[in-house]
Amino acid sequence: MRKPVLFLMLIAFVMSCKTEPQKPTLPPDTYQVNISTKGVYNGLRAHINIMNDKRQEVPVDTAMIVDEKATFTGKITSPGLRTLTVNGVKGNLQFVLEPGITDIEVYKDSIPFSKVEGGKNTEIQNLYKSEYKKLSDAIGANRIEVSRARQQNDTARYGQLYQKSIQMAKELADFPYEFIQAHPDSDFSLLLLESKLIGQGQDLDKIKASMASLKPIIDSSERNKLIGQKLRTFIVQKEAQANLDVGKIAPNFSAPDPNGKVIALNDIKGKATIIDFWASWCGPCRRENPNVVKVYQKYHDKGLEIISVSLDKPNQQKRWTDAIKKDNLTWHHVSNLKYFNDPVARMYNINSIPSTFILDEEGRIVAKKLRGKALEDQIASMLN
Repeated sequence: MRKPVLFLMLIAFVMSCKTEPQKPTLPPDTYQVNISTKGVYNGLRAHINIMNDKRQEVPVDTAMIVDEKATFTGKITSPGLRTLTVNGVKGNLQFVLEPGITDIEVYKDSIPFSKVEGGKNTEIQNLYKSEYKKLSDAIGANRIEVSRARQQNDTARYGQLYQKSIQMAKELADFPYEFIQAHPDSDFSLLLLESKLIGQGQDLDKIKASMASLKPIIDSSERNKLIGQKLRTFIVQKEAQANLDVGKIAPNFSAPDPNGKVIALNDIKGKATIIDFWASWCGPCRRENPNVVKVYQKYHDKGLEIISVSLDKPNQQKRWTDAIKKDNLTWHHVSNLKYFNDPVARMYNINSIPSTFILDEEGRIVAKKLRGKALEDQIASMLN
């Protein structure tokens, strides 16, 4: 009996000594992305892309597919969100590109759901995708039920399901921020927050709260500090824009007139006031000036004041003053001659001209970006 027991013990010892194959160790700050592409022809190319602020994919690495496989290698110091695209395959896959080895099994018919294995950030992103998909699938299922209730004229059930869909949509919108709060020690959470800056309808309070919880991660690397600065700049810009919404008091400003005398908005406001951003070099501005002149001549005696802020360039003082005279602009004018870097233009978030803000007697913004007849109608409604 002892020999069989010893034999079994020997087998167990040998088996216990076996280890799983170890992945090769890469040099620091190096990535290797191995993709398998079943059903994709040899010679086609796969691309790792970075998404710019306009949601356009810009390739940063390319590899040729051979025997349904391809490998990318390169340098990267900090994790970043990237997309994988394959020629001939519809759609893309978002993944975290980070130092180390990442293996991707590309699903040709549904590339966004491809299998990704890699480092810690990949694991966190996989968890995020899984939980996000559960919420999305639940919304899709509820949408089907809403449609069925409507077809069956079941108004009570329709109303319940419709309200449920509103609540579920809110939960989906809030989910990224809740995920960040639950995983504050992940680079992926910071990358996720950065991605929320693209598009419209950002919740500044949630972005601020997320930034606060991610402070240790933001401070952990130079790359993350840059993302943190990007987030802070975004918040400042959005808060400044909010101060320019209709109904808000227009921010006061002061700037020099053509003679160097400083004029402040609060010192010249009338019963109605137009802040007009323009420049002597701006063709549309010059073509609009006759209409502004007509409005001013018609309503100045009734309380209309205009202050024009010129975005003329440095060394264009004479061109600016010549345009004022030629176009018969007989109201207040100021300029720092700093083009779009003019402090007043930056305060009012001016990215194009002509641009106008119309204020009531209290200095409250009542309308923006009006020209032609729309501008005259607005002033008429305030002063007639």
